[in-house]
Amino acid sequence: MNKIDKKYMQRAIELALRARGRTSPNPLVGAVIVKDGHIIGEGYHQKAGTPHAEIHALQSAGTEASGATLYVSLEPCCHHGRTPPCTEAIIKAGIKRVVIAAMDPNPKVAGKGSEILQQAGIETEVGVMREAAVQLNEVFFKYIQSGMPFVALKTAMTLDGKIAAHTGDSRWITGADARKYVHQLRNTYDAILVGIGTVLADNPQLNTRLDDEQGRNPIRIVIDSNLELPVDSIIAQSSKQQPTIVFCGTNSDEGKAQPLAALGVEIIKLELEEDKVPLSEAMSILAGREITSILVEGGAEINASFIHTGLVDKLFWFIAPKIVGGRGAPSPVGGDGCEFMNEAVQLTISEVRSFEKDILITATTG
Repeated sequence: MNKIDKKYMQRAIELALRARGRTSPNPLVGAVIVKDGHIIGEGYHQKAGTPHAEIHALQSAGTEASGATLYVSLEPCCHHGRTPPCTEAIIKAGIKRVVIAAMDPNPKVAGKGSEILQQAGIETEVGVMREAAVQLNEVFFKYIQSGMPFVALKTAMTLDGKIAAHTGDSRWITGADARKYVHQLRNTYDAILVGIGTVLADNPQLNTRLDDEQGRNPIRIVIDSNLELPVDSIIAQSSKQQPTIVFCGTNSDEGKAQPLAALGVEIIKLELEEDKVPLSEAMSILAGREITSILVEGGAEINASFIHTGLVDKLFWFIAPKIVGGRGAPSPVGGDGCEFMNEAVQLTISEVRSFEKDILITATTG
């Protein structure tokens, strides 16, 4: 990898990030066209169903694209989907060389795009900044390769490991900057998920509130085995404005379901397993609806269920420099827990950063 290729690929990745949270179920992709050492065109995929990054870059470059080098963060598509194949446009424009960061894991592409370009006489190079490109599309890679959503879990605790006082009061553990970052996270995930316990305790909005930029509200998902969601809750009352899905048991009271459905709440009934909603089945249903990423903001029991069923891919763990104490004060992860330390879930810390006095540890599983 030479410095010049890395420089332009870095630019392509930066462009792709502009659409974070807006392209689902498609990947984030950026493209840069370079000729005689100058950028003559660039673009990024902005929304599913709209032109891909390569098309925007080619339109930006115009006829100057002939004989130029295209840098793209993900292998160009070669199939007809919601838009025509990018490989056709690249060949037609007379691009001489294509530098690709990462291959597309989608079986419809998966090496075929690169092969088509090579067969057309275009020099191709693959793997420039691959790791950064895969990280950029961690959601897309997980969704395509497993058929399941990418699940991130966010929690906030005090230094002594409490998510609330023994009275149940939890506002606020972290400061304003940390809470703003959580809203930025919500702005990039397809859905936000909580358990009914959180709804009953806090009556949350579960929306995106950002002062300085245009926010996008995620789909709200509530795990509610016995269908206890109050009709007068903020979530129920605003479901026609912000979609809400409730997973509950098949034996849930239909009399409770009807008024919630009238408010716009979608209710999905599943056979309970040990009196709990089967989370893997729920995640599979959501993936089938092209919900590719979910941010879990639940309490101790929901957190435990997701972690110990192996459904969590990433954790956002806030720690505030406060000590609450109390034998009855809840911790971030409930459930039965492990019997032995060697059974603990192993994580890899990928980032540690500060927000005012608070610390955020970002970690991955697997």
